[in-house]
Amino acid sequence: MDMKKRVSLELRHRSPAEVQELVLDNCRSSEGKIEGITEEFSNLELLSLINVGLTSVADIPKLDKLKKLELSDNRISGGLEVLAERLVNLTHLNLSGNKFKDISTLEPLKKLPQLKSLDLFNCEVTNLGDYRDSIFSLLPQLTYLDGYDADDCEASDSDGEADAVDDEGESEEFWEEEEDDEEDVVAEEDDDDSGDDEEGGVNGEVDSEEDDEDDDEEDDEEDEDENSSPVKGQKRKRDQEDEEDEDDDE
Repeated sequence: MDMKKRVSLELRHRSPAEVQELVLDNCRSSEGKIEGITEEFSNLELLSLINVGLTSVADIPKLDKLKKLELSDNRISGGLEVLAERLVNLTHLNLSGNKFKDISTLEPLKKLPQLKSLDLFNCEVTNLGDYRDSIFSLLPQLTYLDGYDADDCEASDSDGEADAVDDEGESEEFWEEEEDDEEDVVAEEDDDDSGDDEEGGVNGEVDSEEDDEDDDEEDDEEDEDENSSPVKGQKRKRDQEDEEDEDDDE
């Protein structure tokens, strides 16, 4: 797919001014030049042109907000002056896998005061004996060269890692808050259960007292029945005796 068509597809019904990141990797440039990207991409912060067959960056437009430019695996060998002129706020530049042979071809990058990270992996210039020292001397604004600082301390990934760390911190705080909320809910449920148990205990005591009262009433009734039974028997006995007395009188 050619670069112009790829740009149109990546817009996805947006205007160029709405686009902040534009990734055109592995498409095909015409005659090794940048196509389809204009100054209308005024809010573009990331542009990726990996393996698109570029031999020149002469046609890159002025993009004042661009911070990260990926140009790895192309055939660029020079002409970096245009980057210093048109990408004044560039902080990350990846030129890995291109055709840079001499330190002098990188001198235009001195005019990029915000440049913090430069990658030149798999470029012939990296084979020079004093390569790292020479680059850090040439570009004192650099923090990382090929992923390491001047003291050979590895970069976390990029200078943009600070944002990622902040996001991770916010994420951890979010999950901690979620866990605290869950613990509060569980504690409230436990309180409800204990309240139910207490209520059940009170109800159980009341029921027990009522049962005891019922048992006492039944016992009283039985006692009355037992007490009343002998009286009835005595009455029958007296009746029989009276009848015998009457017979004797006769």
